[in-house]
Amino acid sequence: MDVQKKLQEVIENIEKVMIGKKHIAELSVIAILAKGHVLLEDVPGVGKTMMVRALAKSMSADFKRIQFTPDLLPSDVIGVSIYNPKEMEFSFRPGPIMGNIILADEINRTSPKTQAALLEAMEEASVTIDGNTMTLAQPFFVMATQNPVEYEGTYPLPEAQLDRFLLKMKMGYPTKMDEVEILRRAEGVSPLQSLQAVVTLEELIEMQKLVDEVSISDMIKSYIVAIAQETRNHPAVYLGASPRASIALMKATQAYALLKGRQYVTPDDVQYLAPFVFSHRLMLKPEVRYDNLSAEDLVGRILINVPVPVRKMDHL
Repeated sequence: MDVQKKLQEVIENIEKVMIGKKHIAELSVIAILAKGHVLLEDVPGVGKTMMVRALAKSMSADFKRIQFTPDLLPSDVIGVSIYNPKEMEFSFRPGPIMGNIILADEINRTSPKTQAALLEAMEEASVTIDGNTMTLAQPFFVMATQNPVEYEGTYPLPEAQLDRFLLKMKMGYPTKMDEVEILRRAEGVSPLQSLQAVVTLEELIEMQKLVDEVSISDMIKSYIVAIAQETRNHPAVYLGASPRASIALMKATQAYALLKGRQYVTPDDVQYLAPFVFSHRLMLKPEVRYDNLSAEDLVGRILINVPVPVRKMDHL
């Protein structure tokens, strides 16, 4: 199996429905290869839902969508046991979390209690209902979307929830030329309808196993830890990156190397992915936020200050 070719076909499929956002498609593929989850933050109408649908269709995956609303209950997400009077026993009615690729749409429009219903599923790939734990089908991937927190009717995600997302990214508005192309394509049949699967679930699971075989030297691991420790010691940071964040960055770099057809991780991989892995896990001090310093800006400054490994990469 030509892994790089297969993954590029997935990205090309996504690009057919999402114009000018190749890096978003690549990051999404990296996350699913690393068995992680993605948080997409952006305003409505920029194509977040279409992108997730294209990803699921490209991978022959069972796609489920959860529309988060203020009145949504945890049982609406994971499922509920219903009493059947004829059988005189309870039967389980599965919720939309029982799928391969889950779109958690506008996750910050629901209460923290319902947001927390995703915690076990995202971390353990299982759900517990009435004391019984059920393992979710593999692969299992959650892509959550949220509107910017300053929008009305939103609840900020708790730190424990944010830490479960491997990557956080923003799509942004398309360029003028890209938006003209979007209008042109909208005149005819949606490209999503004609997409064909290019990767099977079995192939995807095999690719996920190959990620662990990508070599990452002790030098690169030390570099990742040095960046994480710098976030903990920085005077502008109230809560820095946890060891879970360091592991997440390591897995993401291995998946990125596999996507690029390499069997080893480079410092450039770490520098590229660190803002997407670390930024949403940092809590900045209030006085810093008033200075319009974002977590992304801070990670960028830290990457400049932490020495980059310079040893030759020939024997990783």
